[in-house]
Amino acid sequence: MNTEALAQAITDHLFGEDANVYAILDGASVPDLLQNLATHQPDYECLYRGELKPDLAHVAPYLVCLERDADFTNWVIEKGWGQHWGIFVATDADLRALRRHFRTFLIVYNSDGKPLYFRYYDPRVLRTYLPTCNAEELKTMFGPVASYMLEDQAPANLRRFQLTSGALQQQTKPLSQES
Repeated sequence: MNTEALAQAITDHLFGEDANVYAILDGASVPDLLQNLATHQPDYECLYRGELKPDLAHVAPYLVCLERDADFTNWVIEKGWGQHWGIFVATDADLRALRRHFRTFLIVYNSDGKPLYFRYYDPRVLRTYLPTCNAEELKTMFGPVASYMLEDQAPANLRRFQLTSGALQQQTKPLSQES
């Protein structure tokens, strides 16, 4: 499958629901993220609070509102798919409410009470973590999120997680033209 057809298939899956689509992008993984945010000017918020020093701003996670066929959205899909740049969510929530929700997961504590950054916005982390959650943890993780969408281990597939009657539903969707 060529790059253009793959990008179109991803776009069709991301925007297939009647919901707002957001990405949480990892500044540590995305080359030139801040430059592209400034150039394309999508609606976005850093998940870290306050004025950040430049070195931290470059590696921080950013919540970005995506629009179908927008230049920024196309850049993220075409360049970032398969590169662990971040995760996508479908939701009815707005940017501000979603930022509040996702900020609550940034820090976790180990068994000694030491705070650690939780990089749930890395697709390799989220696709491993969500299936281990109990019903209460899933309810918390989903909050206003209708579905999480991310690259699968094989980037030719999209993984979708949804919460249905308190249970986690996983779907692996092939992105090939034959699907």
